[in-house]
Amino acid sequence: MSTQPNRRTAITGIGVIAPNGLQTETYWKSVEEGLSVLDRITREGCGHLPLRVAGEVRGFDPTALIEETFLVQTDRFSHFAMAAASAALKDAGLSDAATDSPYSVGVVTAAGSGGGEFGQRELQKLWGQGSRFVGPYQSIAWFYAASTGQISIRSGFKGPCGVVASDEAGGLDAIAHAARTVRRGTDVVVAGAAEAPLAPYSMACQLGYPELSTAEDPARAYLPFTSEACGFVPAEGGAVLIVEDLDRARRRGADVRATVAGHAATFSGASHWDRSREGLAHAIRGALDEAGCAPEEIDVVFADAMGVPEADRAEALALADALGPHGTRVPVTAPKTGIGRSYCGAPLLDVAAAVMAMEEGRIPPTPNVLDICHDIDLVTSTARPAELSTALVLSRGLMGSNAALVLRRDPGPAAR
Repeated sequence: MSTQPNRRTAITGIGVIAPNGLQTETYWKSVEEGLSVLDRITREGCGHLPLRVAGEVRGFDPTALIEETFLVQTDRFSHFAMAAASAALKDAGLSDAATDSPYSVGVVTAAGSGGGEFGQRELQKLWGQGSRFVGPYQSIAWFYAASTGQISIRSGFKGPCGVVASDEAGGLDAIAHAARTVRRGTDVVVAGAAEAPLAPYSMACQLGYPELSTAEDPARAYLPFTSEACGFVPAEGGAVLIVEDLDRARRRGADVRATVAGHAATFSGASHWDRSREGLAHAIRGALDEAGCAPEEIDVVFADAMGVPEADRAEALALADALGPHGTRVPVTAPKTGIGRSYCGAPLLDVAAAVMAMEEGRIPPTPNVLDICHDIDLVTSTARPAELSTALVLSRGLMGSNAALVLRRDPGPAAR
Protein backbone atom coordinates (compact mmCIF):
# COMPACT_ATOMS: atom_id res chain seq x y z
CA MET A 1 0.00 0.00 0.00
CA SER A 2 1.75 3.15 -1.23
CA THR A 3 1.22 6.62 0.19
CA GLN A 4 -0.02 8.99 -2.52
CA PRO A 5 -1.34 12.20 -0.94
CA ASN A 6 -2.43 13.56 -4.34
CA ARG A 7 -4.78 10.67 -5.00
CA ARG A 8 -8.28 11.74 -5.99
CA THR A 9 -11.30 9.85 -4.72
CA ALA A 10 -14.29 8.58 -6.63
CA ILE A 11 -17.69 7.23 -5.68
CA THR A 12 -18.15 4.05 -7.73
CA GLY A 13 -21.04 2.32 -5.96
CA ILE A 14 -24.22 3.23 -4.09
CA GLY A 15 -26.48 1.05 -1.97
CA VAL A 16 -29.68 2.40 -0.40
CA ILE A 17 -32.20 1.14 2.14
CA ALA A 18 -34.79 3.88 2.66
CA PRO A 19 -38.46 4.37 3.56
CA ASN A 20 -39.19 5.13 -0.10
CA GLY A 21 -37.13 2.36 -1.65
CA LEU A 22 -35.14 -0.77 -0.84
CA GLN A 23 -33.02 -0.37 -3.95
CA THR A 24 -31.03 2.61 -5.19
CA GLU A 25 -33.02 2.97 -8.41
CA THR A 26 -36.35 2.81 -6.57
CA TYR A 27 -35.13 5.38 -4.07
CA TRP A 28 -34.06 7.78 -6.82
CA LYS A 29 -37.31 7.43 -8.76
CA SER A 30 -39.31 8.23 -5.64
CA VAL A 31 -37.06 11.19 -4.78
CA GLU A 32 -37.16 12.51 -8.33
CA GLU A 33 -40.95 12.35 -8.36
CA GLY A 34 -41.18 14.10 -5.00
CA LEU A 35 -43.17 11.32 -3.36
CA SER A 36 -43.79 11.50 0.36
CA VAL A 37 -43.99 8.26 2.32
CA LEU A 38 -44.25 9.76 5.79
CA ASP A 39 -47.01 7.98 7.68
CA ARG A 40 -48.32 7.03 11.09
CA ILE A 41 -45.94 4.78 13.00
CA THR A 42 -46.94 1.13 12.96
CA ARG A 43 -44.05 -0.46 14.87
CA GLU A 44 -45.21 -2.65 17.77
CA GLY A 45 -45.13 -0.99 21.17
CA CYS A 46 -45.04 2.57 19.82
CA GLY A 47 -48.75 3.40 19.60
CA HIS A 48 -48.96 5.09 23.01
CA LEU A 49 -46.02 7.44 22.45
CA PRO A 50 -46.52 11.11 21.54
CA LEU A 51 -44.40 10.71 18.39
CA ARG A 52 -46.96 9.80 15.74
CA VAL A 53 -45.31 10.21 12.31
CA ALA A 54 -42.06 8.79 10.95
CA GLY A 55 -40.39 7.36 7.88
CA GLU A 56 -40.54 3.59 8.34
CA VAL A 57 -38.65 1.11 6.17
CA ARG A 58 -41.40 -1.35 5.27
CA GLY A 59 -41.13 -4.63 3.42
CA PHE A 60 -37.49 -5.16 4.36
CA ASP A 61 -36.79 -8.88 4.85
CA PRO A 62 -33.29 -9.33 6.29
CA THR A 63 -33.52 -13.13 6.05
CA ALA A 64 -33.53 -12.85 2.26
CA LEU A 65 -30.39 -10.72 2.20
CA ILE A 66 -28.23 -11.67 5.17
CA GLU A 67 -26.98 -15.02 6.44
CA GLU A 68 -28.48 -16.37 9.64
CA THR A 69 -25.04 -16.38 11.26
CA PHE A 70 -25.02 -12.58 11.15
CA LEU A 71 -28.72 -12.03 11.76
CA VAL A 72 -28.71 -13.56 15.23
CA GLN A 73 -25.94 -11.26 16.45
CA THR A 74 -26.98 -7.97 14.89
CA ASP A 75 -29.61 -5.26 15.23
CA ARG A 76 -31.90 -3.86 12.55
CA PHE A 77 -29.58 -0.88 11.96
CA SER A 78 -26.76 -3.27 11.04
CA HIS A 79 -29.11 -5.29 8.82
CA PHE A 80 -29.77 -2.10 6.85
CA ALA A 81 -26.06 -1.32 6.64
CA MET A 82 -25.02 -4.81 5.54
CA ALA A 83 -27.73 -4.95 2.87
CA ALA A 84 -26.77 -1.49 1.59
CA ALA A 85 -23.07 -2.42 1.58
CA SER A 86 -23.72 -5.52 -0.51
CA ALA A 87 -25.73 -3.46 -3.00
CA ALA A 88 -23.01 -0.79 -3.16
CA LEU A 89 -20.27 -3.36 -3.79
CA LYS A 90 -22.33 -4.91 -6.56
CA ASP A 91 -23.01 -1.49 -8.08
CA ALA A 92 -19.27 -0.78 -8.05
CA GLY A 93 -18.51 -4.08 -9.76
CA LEU A 94 -16.68 -5.36 -6.71
CA SER A 95 -17.45 -8.75 -5.23
CA ASP A 96 -16.03 -9.76 -1.88
CA ALA A 97 -13.13 -11.41 -3.68
CA ALA A 98 -12.68 -8.88 -6.51
CA THR A 99 -9.93 -6.90 -4.78
CA ASP A 100 -6.17 -7.16 -4.88
CA SER A 101 -5.94 -7.93 -1.18
CA PRO A 102 -8.31 -7.97 1.79
CA TYR A 103 -6.02 -5.32 3.29
CA SER A 104 -6.75 -2.97 0.38
CA VAL A 105 -10.39 -2.48 1.45
CA GLY A 106 -11.47 -0.62 4.57
CA VAL A 107 -14.84 0.15 6.17
CA VAL A 108 -16.07 3.25 7.98
CA THR A 109 -19.60 3.96 9.16
CA ALA A 110 -21.27 6.65 11.22
CA ALA A 111 -23.82 5.87 13.90
CA GLY A 112 -26.09 7.72 16.29
CA SER A 113 -28.20 5.54 18.54
CA GLY A 114 -26.82 2.11 17.68
CA GLY A 115 -28.80 -1.10 18.12
CA GLY A 116 -31.65 0.01 20.36
CA GLU A 117 -34.14 -2.64 19.33
CA PHE A 118 -31.77 -5.54 20.02
CA GLY A 119 -30.75 -3.98 23.33
CA GLN A 120 -34.36 -3.48 24.40
CA ARG A 121 -35.22 -7.09 23.64
CA GLU A 122 -32.32 -8.43 25.71
CA LEU A 123 -33.03 -6.07 28.61
CA GLN A 124 -36.64 -7.25 28.66
CA LYS A 125 -35.35 -10.82 28.99
CA LEU A 126 -33.10 -9.73 31.83
CA TRP A 127 -35.91 -8.01 33.73
CA GLY A 128 -38.59 -10.59 32.97
CA GLN A 129 -36.70 -13.89 33.01
CA GLY A 130 -33.28 -13.34 34.54
CA SER A 131 -29.66 -13.05 33.43
CA ARG A 132 -29.45 -16.64 32.15
CA PHE A 133 -31.82 -15.69 29.32
CA VAL A 134 -29.70 -12.81 28.02
CA GLY A 135 -27.74 -13.77 24.91
CA PRO A 136 -24.00 -13.13 24.49
CA TYR A 137 -24.54 -10.82 21.52
CA GLN A 138 -26.10 -8.17 23.75
CA SER A 139 -22.53 -7.03 24.35
CA ILE A 140 -21.93 -6.15 20.68
CA ALA A 141 -25.20 -5.77 18.77
CA TRP A 142 -26.17 -2.43 20.35
CA PHE A 143 -22.68 -0.95 19.91
CA TYR A 144 -22.42 1.99 17.51
CA ALA A 145 -19.42 0.31 15.81
CA ALA A 146 -21.35 -2.91 15.12
CA SER A 147 -22.10 -2.14 11.47
CA THR A 148 -18.48 -1.43 10.62
CA GLY A 149 -17.43 -4.65 12.31
CA GLN A 150 -20.06 -6.84 10.72
CA ILE A 151 -19.55 -5.45 7.19
CA SER A 152 -15.81 -6.02 7.41
CA ILE A 153 -16.15 -9.51 8.94
CA ARG A 154 -18.83 -10.60 6.49
CA SER A 155 -16.76 -9.61 3.45
CA GLY A 156 -13.33 -10.36 4.85
CA PHE A 157 -12.12 -6.78 4.53
CA LYS A 158 -9.00 -6.17 6.62
CA GLY A 159 -8.04 -2.64 5.63
CA PRO A 160 -8.40 0.43 7.88
CA CYS A 161 -11.75 0.32 9.65
CA GLY A 162 -13.45 2.79 11.95
CA VAL A 163 -16.65 4.40 13.12
CA VAL A 164 -17.52 8.08 13.27
CA ALA A 165 -19.49 9.27 16.28
CA SER A 166 -19.94 12.95 15.51
CA ASP A 167 -23.67 13.45 15.61
CA GLU A 168 -25.93 13.34 12.54
CA ALA A 169 -23.32 15.22 10.50
CA GLY A 170 -21.11 12.18 11.02
CA GLY A 171 -22.66 10.76 7.87
CA LEU A 172 -20.71 13.31 5.82
CA ASP A 173 -17.69 12.97 8.08
CA ALA A 174 -17.61 9.23 7.32
CA ILE A 175 -17.27 9.95 3.60
CA ALA A 176 -14.50 12.44 4.30
CA HIS A 177 -12.74 9.90 6.51
CA ALA A 178 -13.01 7.36 3.69
CA ALA A 179 -11.60 9.84 1.17
CA ARG A 180 -8.64 10.63 3.42
CA THR A 181 -8.01 6.92 3.93
CA VAL A 182 -7.92 6.41 0.16
CA ARG A 183 -5.56 9.36 -0.27
CA ARG A 184 -3.26 7.74 2.28
CA GLY A 185 -3.01 4.59 0.19
CA THR A 186 -6.01 2.30 0.76
CA ASP A 187 -7.61 1.36 -2.56
CA VAL A 188 -11.27 1.12 -1.54
CA VAL A 189 -13.32 2.13 1.50
CA VAL A 190 -16.90 1.07 2.14
CA ALA A 191 -18.47 4.14 3.77
CA GLY A 192 -21.95 4.90 5.01
CA ALA A 193 -24.52 4.98 7.77
CA ALA A 194 -27.90 3.46 8.54
CA GLU A 195 -30.16 3.96 11.51
CA ALA A 196 -33.13 2.13 13.06
CA PRO A 197 -34.48 4.52 15.74
CA LEU A 198 -38.14 3.47 15.75
CA ALA A 199 -38.19 0.77 18.41
CA PRO A 200 -40.02 1.81 21.63
CA TYR A 201 -36.85 2.21 23.70
CA SER A 202 -35.11 4.23 20.97
CA MET A 203 -38.17 6.40 20.47
CA ALA A 204 -38.48 7.10 24.18
CA CYS A 205 -34.87 8.31 24.17
CA GLN A 206 -35.68 10.76 21.37
CA LEU A 207 -38.68 12.32 23.07
CA GLY A 208 -36.43 14.73 24.91
CA TYR A 209 -35.42 16.45 21.67
CA PRO A 210 -37.36 19.73 21.42
CA GLU A 211 -36.69 19.70 17.67
CA LEU A 212 -38.79 16.55 17.18
CA SER A 213 -42.13 17.02 15.43
CA THR A 214 -45.13 15.59 17.26
CA ALA A 215 -47.62 16.60 14.54
CA GLU A 216 -50.17 13.93 13.66
CA ASP A 217 -50.78 14.80 10.01
CA PRO A 218 -48.00 13.27 7.87
CA ALA A 219 -48.40 16.00 5.24
CA ARG A 220 -47.83 18.76 7.82
CA ALA A 221 -45.34 17.12 10.16
CA TYR A 222 -42.08 18.12 8.46
CA LEU A 223 -42.14 21.50 6.71
CA PRO A 224 -38.70 23.18 6.84
CA PHE A 225 -38.24 26.73 5.58
CA THR A 226 -41.96 27.49 6.01
CA SER A 227 -43.95 29.44 8.58
CA GLU A 228 -45.52 26.11 9.62
CA ALA A 229 -42.23 24.45 10.52
CA CYS A 230 -42.72 22.43 13.70
CA GLY A 231 -39.66 20.20 13.88
CA PHE A 232 -38.33 17.18 12.03
CA VAL A 233 -39.71 13.69 11.53
CA PRO A 234 -37.35 10.79 12.34
CA ALA A 235 -36.76 7.91 9.95
CA GLU A 236 -35.09 4.57 9.48
CA GLY A 237 -32.60 3.61 6.79
CA GLY A 238 -29.48 5.00 5.19
CA ALA A 239 -26.97 4.45 2.43
CA VAL A 240 -23.53 3.00 1.82
CA LEU A 241 -21.07 4.25 -0.80
CA ILE A 242 -17.94 2.78 -2.32
CA VAL A 243 -15.15 5.36 -2.15
CA GLU A 244 -12.23 4.41 -4.36
CA ASP A 245 -8.97 5.71 -5.76
CA LEU A 246 -10.02 7.50 -8.96
CA ASP A 247 -7.15 6.25 -11.12
CA ARG A 248 -7.66 2.69 -9.94
CA ALA A 249 -11.37 2.93 -10.69
CA ARG A 250 -10.67 4.12 -14.22
CA ARG A 251 -8.08 1.41 -14.83
CA ARG A 252 -10.52 -1.32 -13.93
CA GLY A 253 -13.24 0.28 -16.07
CA ALA A 254 -15.54 1.19 -13.18
CA ASP A 255 -18.37 3.66 -13.61
CA VAL A 256 -17.17 6.75 -11.78
CA ARG A 257 -20.42 8.17 -10.46
CA ALA A 258 -18.91 11.26 -8.80
CA THR A 259 -15.76 12.51 -7.11
CA VAL A 260 -15.38 13.61 -3.51
CA ALA A 261 -13.92 17.10 -3.87
CA GLY A 262 -14.03 18.79 -0.48
CA HIS A 263 -15.25 18.53 3.11
CA ALA A 264 -15.13 20.49 6.34
CA ALA A 265 -16.74 20.15 9.76
CA THR A 266 -17.31 22.44 12.73
CA PHE A 267 -19.02 22.38 16.12
CA SER A 268 -21.36 25.09 17.42
CA GLY A 269 -23.09 23.56 20.46
CA ALA A 270 -26.18 21.50 21.14
CA SER A 271 -29.42 23.16 19.98
CA HIS A 272 -27.71 26.56 19.65
CA TRP A 273 -29.22 27.16 16.25
CA ASP A 274 -28.26 30.83 16.25
CA ARG A 275 -24.62 29.73 16.45
CA SER A 276 -25.09 27.14 13.72
CA ARG A 277 -25.23 29.97 11.18
CA GLU A 278 -21.58 30.78 11.73
CA GLY A 279 -20.55 27.16 12.19
CA LEU A 280 -22.27 25.94 9.04
CA ALA A 281 -20.98 28.87 6.97
CA HIS A 282 -17.45 28.12 8.17
CA ALA A 283 -17.87 24.46 7.19
CA ILE A 284 -19.12 25.44 3.73
CA ARG A 285 -16.16 27.75 3.16
CA GLY A 286 -13.79 25.02 4.30
CA ALA A 287 -15.31 22.46 1.96
CA LEU A 288 -15.16 24.89 -0.97
CA ASP A 289 -11.55 25.70 -0.17
CA GLU A 290 -10.52 22.04 -0.07
CA ALA A 291 -12.34 21.45 -3.36
CA GLY A 292 -10.78 24.51 -5.00
CA CYS A 293 -14.33 25.54 -5.79
CA ALA A 294 -15.71 29.07 -6.18
CA PRO A 295 -19.18 29.74 -4.69
CA GLU A 296 -20.59 30.33 -8.18
CA GLU A 297 -19.61 26.80 -9.21
CA ILE A 298 -22.13 25.21 -6.84
CA ASP A 299 -25.06 24.08 -8.98
CA VAL A 300 -27.31 22.66 -6.27
CA VAL A 301 -27.45 22.51 -2.47
CA PHE A 302 -28.93 19.56 -0.57
CA ALA A 303 -29.99 21.30 2.62
CA ASP A 304 -29.90 20.03 6.18
CA ALA A 305 -33.51 21.27 6.59
CA MET A 306 -33.98 20.82 10.33
CA GLY A 307 -37.58 22.04 10.28
CA VAL A 308 -37.07 24.28 13.32
CA PRO A 309 -37.71 27.97 12.50
CA GLU A 310 -34.52 29.24 14.13
CA ALA A 311 -32.43 26.47 12.58
CA ASP A 312 -33.94 27.00 9.12
CA ARG A 313 -33.22 30.72 9.33
CA ALA A 314 -29.62 30.01 10.38
CA GLU A 315 -29.12 27.66 7.43
CA ALA A 316 -30.53 30.14 4.90
CA LEU A 317 -28.29 32.88 6.30
CA ALA A 318 -25.27 30.55 6.33
CA LEU A 319 -25.72 29.95 2.60
CA ALA A 320 -25.74 33.70 2.00
CA ASP A 321 -22.73 34.18 4.27
CA ALA A 322 -20.65 31.47 2.60
CA LEU A 323 -21.78 31.76 -1.02
CA GLY A 324 -22.44 35.49 -1.19
CA PRO A 325 -25.12 36.61 -3.69
CA HIS A 326 -25.06 33.09 -5.17
CA GLY A 327 -26.47 31.81 -1.87
CA THR A 328 -29.90 33.22 -2.65
CA ARG A 329 -29.84 32.11 -6.31
CA VAL A 330 -28.50 28.56 -6.20
CA PRO A 331 -31.22 25.87 -6.29
CA VAL A 332 -31.74 24.25 -2.89
CA THR A 333 -33.58 21.01 -2.20
CA ALA A 334 -34.42 18.78 0.77
CA PRO A 335 -35.77 15.39 -0.40
CA LYS A 336 -35.72 14.17 3.21
CA THR A 337 -39.03 15.97 3.85
CA GLY A 338 -40.67 13.05 2.06
CA ILE A 339 -38.94 10.30 4.03
CA GLY A 340 -37.83 11.87 7.32
CA ARG A 341 -34.39 12.34 8.87
CA SER A 342 -32.64 9.07 9.55
CA TYR A 343 -30.06 10.78 11.75
CA CYS A 344 -26.56 9.76 10.52
CA GLY A 345 -28.16 8.00 7.56
CA ALA A 346 -29.88 11.19 6.35
CA PRO A 347 -26.85 12.95 4.83
CA LEU A 348 -25.78 9.67 3.18
CA LEU A 349 -29.16 9.47 1.48
CA ASP A 350 -28.71 13.09 0.40
CA VAL A 351 -25.30 12.26 -1.06
CA ALA A 352 -26.81 9.34 -2.98
CA ALA A 353 -29.54 11.64 -4.32
CA ALA A 354 -26.99 14.35 -5.19
CA VAL A 355 -24.89 11.91 -7.21
CA MET A 356 -27.92 10.70 -9.15
CA ALA A 357 -29.21 14.25 -9.62
CA MET A 358 -25.91 15.15 -11.30
CA GLU A 359 -26.09 12.01 -13.44
CA GLU A 360 -29.67 12.66 -14.54
CA GLY A 361 -29.52 16.45 -14.73
CA ARG A 362 -32.58 16.87 -12.53
CA ILE A 363 -32.90 18.52 -9.12
CA PRO A 364 -35.46 16.61 -7.05
CA PRO A 365 -38.15 18.61 -5.24
CA THR A 366 -38.82 19.12 -1.54
CA PRO A 367 -41.99 17.07 -0.80
CA ASN A 368 -44.92 18.66 1.08
CA VAL A 369 -43.25 22.11 1.14
CA LEU A 370 -44.80 24.92 -0.90
CA ASP A 371 -44.76 28.42 0.61
CA ILE A 372 -41.29 29.15 1.96
CA CYS A 373 -40.45 32.11 4.17
CA HIS A 374 -36.68 32.36 3.65
CA ASP A 375 -34.58 33.93 0.90
CA ILE A 376 -33.49 30.72 -0.81
CA ASP A 377 -34.42 29.16 -4.15
CA LEU A 378 -36.03 26.03 -2.75
CA VAL A 379 -37.11 23.51 -5.41
CA THR A 380 -40.68 22.44 -4.68
CA SER A 381 -43.54 20.54 -6.37
CA THR A 382 -41.65 18.98 -9.29
CA ALA A 383 -38.08 18.17 -10.29
CA ARG A 384 -36.17 20.94 -12.04
CA PRO A 385 -34.02 20.12 -15.10
CA ALA A 386 -30.53 21.57 -14.79
CA GLU A 387 -26.95 21.04 -15.90
CA LEU A 388 -25.30 19.87 -12.70
CA SER A 389 -21.56 19.53 -12.28
CA THR A 390 -21.04 20.37 -8.61
CA ALA A 391 -23.24 19.69 -5.59
CA LEU A 392 -23.01 20.86 -1.99
CA VAL A 393 -24.48 18.62 0.72
CA LEU A 394 -25.07 20.03 4.22
CA SER A 395 -25.75 18.37 7.55
CA ARG A 396 -26.14 19.46 11.17
CA GLY A 397 -26.63 17.44 14.31
CA LEU A 398 -28.76 17.98 17.38
CA MET A 399 -25.64 17.98 19.53
CA GLY A 400 -24.04 20.80 17.52
CA SER A 401 -22.00 19.29 14.71
CA ASN A 402 -21.98 20.87 11.24
CA ALA A 403 -20.56 19.43 8.04
CA ALA A 404 -20.39 20.31 4.36
CA LEU A 405 -19.39 18.09 1.45
CA VAL A 406 -18.65 19.09 -2.16
CA LEU A 407 -19.22 16.50 -4.88
CA ARG A 408 -18.30 16.82 -8.55
CA ARG A 409 -19.63 14.95 -11.54
CA ASP A 410 -16.95 13.01 -13.40
CA PRO A 411 -16.63 14.52 -16.88
CA GLY A 412 -16.20 11.14 -18.55
CA PRO A 413 -13.46 9.88 -20.89
CA ALA A 414 -14.38 12.20 -23.76
CA ALA A 415 -14.20 15.35 -21.64
CA ARG A 416 -10.99 14.22 -19.97
